[in-house]
This record gives sequence, C-alpha cells and structure tokens, in this order.
Amino acid sequence: MKKTDEKTLREAVHGVEGEMGWQEALSRHTTLRIGGPADVLVVPKDLEALVRLVRQARERDVPVFVMGGSNLLVRDGGIRGIVVKLSRFEKITDPNETQVDAEGGVLLSNLARHAMKRSLTGLEFAQGIPGTVGGAVVMNAGTREGEIADRLTAVRIVEPTGTLRAVTRSEMEFGYRSSRIPKGVIVGAVFQLHPSTQPEIQRRMRGFIDRRKATQPLALPNAGSIFKNPNGHFAAELVEQVGLKGHRIGDAQVSERHANFIVNLGRATAKDVLELIRAVGKRVEERTGITLELELRVVGRD
Repeated sequence: MKKTDEKTLREAVHGVEGEMGWQEALSRHTTLRIGGPADVLVVPKDLEALVRLVRQARERDVPVFVMGGSNLLVRDGGIRGIVVKLSRFEKITDPNETQVDAEGGVLLSNLARHAMKRSLTGLEFAQGIPGTVGGAVVMNAGTREGEIADRLTAVRIVEPTGTLRAVTRSEMEFGYRSSRIPKGVIVGAVFQLHPSTQPEIQRRMRGFIDRRKATQPLALPNAGSIFKNPNGHFAAELVEQVGLKGHRIGDAQVSERHANFIVNLGRATAKDVLELIRAVGKRVEERTGITLELELRVVGRD
C-alpha cells in the first residue's frame, strides 16, 4: 500500500478528540503481542469524533483500519494509514426486557456478564472469548455452542461517508467465522435474548470457562483459533495427527495444550507465525489431503 505522507495524515486526524499515537507499536494492542507500527493509532473520544475522523480520512484518501486485538496477526511492517480502536465505545443499554444493545468496543465477556445479571440467556458462550462486539460481529465469533449471528438483530455502522446507519439482520449474511455486512465501522449491535434464571446462566458460563481453562493456552499470548474446522473434522486433531503439536519456529509455537492455537513464547515475530502456519498447512495437506483455511485474520505489510 502506498505510504501516506505525514502532512496528509495530520490533516486527516486534525481536530479529532481522543487519544493518538504516532508510529504506535501494534504489538501492544494484539492478544498475540505481535505487530509492527501504525502510522497513527487513534482512539476516538466518542461517536462525533469517529464520524469526523472517517469523513476527513475519506476526503484525503487515507486508509482506515478498525482494529480489535484478538483473532488478528499484524505483520512486522505494521499498518499504513490510520488504525482505529473503539476502546471508548463501552456502553451497554437495555432497549427492552429481552434485548441488549452494546457499543462496538464492549468486551464480549462484559456483554455476557451484563446479560447474566439481567437473567437473559443466549450469550453464555461468549464468556471468555477475547475481543470486542464489533470484531465478534465481523468474524461471527462463536464456539460449538453458538455464534454471534444466532442472537444478532441489528448493527449500527458509520459508513465511509461518515453517515450513521442502522443495518437490520436481513441485510447481513453470516457464515462459519465470516460475515457480509455493508461497509463501515461497526459502532453498536443489538442482541435478542431469552429469559432464564441467574443460577442456570452462571452454571453454563462456568462450564464454558472451565472447559477453556482446561483445553486452551490462556497463560501465553495467542490469537485464538488459527484454522477453521474443516467439514467433519477438527483442525486441532488434524495438526496433532500429523505430529506438529509443540512444533516451533523462532518463538512461535503450536500450543502443546491445543494444537489449533499458536502461542508467543516471548519474542515471536509475524514472520515466525506465518512460517509456522505454512508449515502446518503444508504437512496437513500432504498427509491427509485436507486443506486448512485460516480463521486468523492477517493484515499489514511485511
């Protein structure tokens, strides 16, 4: 991607209220703790600031990348243009007795707890999944027990023109860890849930948390599942079957606890992770005939 000169970047972010970091290391903002610098990282103060930023960036043809932190690998060369984090979009409201409205920067675990406190069931599976509502909608995050699309009724987006638009569920398409949503920045989402009892919801949440603690490498930096599960198979079982559980390139390692996770042992680079992904994919295809598809999102430049 063509480098945007600093003068144009400064014009694009001029007057935008919030936090800014020039040449900000994105390794500080990803769960894998890997990633080169952003030309500029912006944390808009509120919706008005975000709208201004989107409009000014479009007028100057400056690319804008909205960043979660999980399920993401940022290459070592970082990301050109403006990187946006919605850290201040953290409000949760209750439109009616069975719906929850969460801004795009709300952590999934906070959303699940909020629903539990209201005695609403349907989001227990989200407890413990890293990431935010906006990122979860884009990726259709989920587990074997459910996914975001199952509960979603509408989203709010800031279009590239800076216009705020409501998008209904019928205007969106979802697949396994994928979505098709009108282009824009997701700033909010509405979920339809169902009444239950707090003890029952807490029991289910504890079950999901205990299972994750027992099977996933939560003590080490990771980005969640690397590969999608092929039809009729589990990616972790395929990786283990071909003998690559624990395989390491540099400080990137296929987790010894869960073979569909890659962990950062300390100083892993994106190059290490990508080489490891290629090695795993190649061996699985050679030995089983199955092509693994990435669930991990890879962005940025080398």
